[in-house]
Amino acid sequence: MSLITLTTDFGLKDHFVGAVKGAIYTELPDVTIVDISHDISPFNIAETAYVMKNSYRSFPEGSIHIIGVDSELNQDTNHIALKLDNHFFICPNNGVISMIASDFKPEKIVEINIHDRVESSFPVLDVFVKVACHIKRGGTLEIIGRVIEDFKRLIDIQPVISSDNTKITGSVIYIDNYGNVITNINRKLFNEIGKGRPFTMHAGRYKFTKIFEKYSDIVNFDLPEEQRNQDGQKLIIFNSSDFIEVSIYRSNMKTVGGASSLLGLDYRDQLTITFE
Repeated sequence: MSLITLTTDFGLKDHFVGAVKGAIYTELPDVTIVDISHDISPFNIAETAYVMKNSYRSFPEGSIHIIGVDSELNQDTNHIALKLDNHFFICPNNGVISMIASDFKPEKIVEINIHDRVESSFPVLDVFVKVACHIKRGGTLEIIGRVIEDFKRLIDIQPVISSDNTKITGSVIYIDNYGNVITNINRKLFNEIGKGRPFTMHAGRYKFTKIFEKYSDIVNFDLPEEQRNQDGQKLIIFNSSDFIEVSIYRSNMKTVGGASSLLGLDYRDQLTITFE
């Protein structure tokens, strides 16, 4: 079974999400539509890439993913459809696919060319929906576009390695609902460069010298319960997606705040890891 997912920065206040779903159901009344997120920060490509990378593989192979973030067609950004890791993606060619494609090479990419027949200021509705429904009916990618060899890369998703392999310079690419700060440095890169050496990570004016596997690892459960409270302590972990995450243990955004607000870290802020 294949289905269609939606990931956009439309929010839920306006009519946009409903209009897109209505158009899909008009063409495919029995299709299953799943919302991945409509709360992507406006035009935030790195955030979109992170969300997609960590969600699409939970869906059945053959699923069709519409990505509607910064999707206006212009001289710098065309529209593409591709088959990647046995999934189909329909998106602007603005680098959003590059985090997923860092692990898998696309099997086929086409530049969508149905714009010649459709003039639109709402391409997710007027173009992406038509492409998704075409694919869902079993149509080939070549029918809706010409085959191309590559796509745009999102440079700020990639950390920078020093020439002597002693330093990784990364950045914040996502802040989750708990205020946790996700970096673009993953476990594989950390291990390849670090090779088990001691390290210091600088994030804003704070530094860390240990990475935990899960949040509760900061708690010493050998202590009596009344002595082990670590609520509000800062830590870094390899999160469920294997990226380094800066967190506050048991943070509460409504009262104490999360790592982003308490440590003064925001999207695109730089951080460094230095190995001894």
